[in-house]
Amino acid sequence: MKVTIKDIARLANVSVATVSKVINKKDKDISDSTRQKVLEIAKNENYIPNLMARSLVTKKTNTIGLIIPDISNPFFPELARGAEDKANELGYNMIICNTDNDIKKEKKYIKMLAEKMIDGVILTASLKASAEEDVATNCSFPIVLVDRDVNSPYVKGKLIVNDFRGSYLATKYLIEKNHRKILFIGGPKIIKNTSNRFNGYVQALKENALELNDSYADFGEYNSEFGYKSISSYLEKKVPFTAVVCGNDLIAIGVIKRLKEQGVKVPEGVAVLGFDDIYLARYVEPSLSTVALPSYAMGVAASELLIRALENKNNCNENYEIREMNTVLKIRESSW
Repeated sequence: MKVTIKDIARLANVSVATVSKVINKKDKDISDSTRQKVLEIAKNENYIPNLMARSLVTKKTNTIGLIIPDISNPFFPELARGAEDKANELGYNMIICNTDNDIKKEKKYIKMLAEKMIDGVILTASLKASAEEDVATNCSFPIVLVDRDVNSPYVKGKLIVNDFRGSYLATKYLIEKNHRKILFIGGPKIIKNTSNRFNGYVQALKENALELNDSYADFGEYNSEFGYKSISSYLEKKVPFTAVVCGNDLIAIGVIKRLKEQGVKVPEGVAVLGFDDIYLARYVEPSLSTVALPSYAMGVAASELLIRALENKNNCNENYEIREMNTVLKIRESSW
């Protein structure tokens, strides 16, 4: 049988109001001895607060949601860990939802989180949502975006990455290593971070008076299968190239696998650079040069932005914050 605050009040020989104040930490006018007595009885009786009932009064559940598009991409679990660690530190619980880049699942999760009366959401939108439609038009909670855009009046902050600069530095490094025929293999061209990474690649070519050839760029998915398939096509067509700039590390891993299968040595025959610096980048053979994103720190920052908006609800429109995360070029064996 579930223990209620009435049971605790009876056992402690105090009023229900006193127990409520102690449980809800609004007990400044309660003596230390009474407080300790109530807390000890609550612990011994395994009392579990009715958070739903409390939230109906306070209009707050101290729970936030994190919606990510692809839990199989090692970048996102690390981001989720940082977001959850920071949320817990600040007194919030977190519900994590994976959409598999499925806009229907994304809409379903937003509706589910609204029904659970969560306080706010950190969102990395699915590819289609970020490019074509807004999944957050009917939500009723503050949103902080990570990297990908959606149009919604509920967006109260945004965490961005300088994708252009990261890709520019990667391409510039390869040019400095005397590479002149450089492929770009990226994710879906319809989303902003892909176009920014491609534009960084283009800028580095232009600055060094290198020809921009449309056939040297391919766009598809942010996974190893696409990297494998794309580089296979270039090899079959006998396109001349000595280096590849990839839209993320998973694409780069697929590229390296196929090159090795074809007897092409990396980096002696072809240099390869990724983007993200997932943990696998250090352990593939050869280890992957990449543009490093601080995924854990990004999760921490996203929770900070959202919870700051939640704690300043009356002024959240004035405190809309955009925070940019730095990228760092990490050179390993795949591009020496």
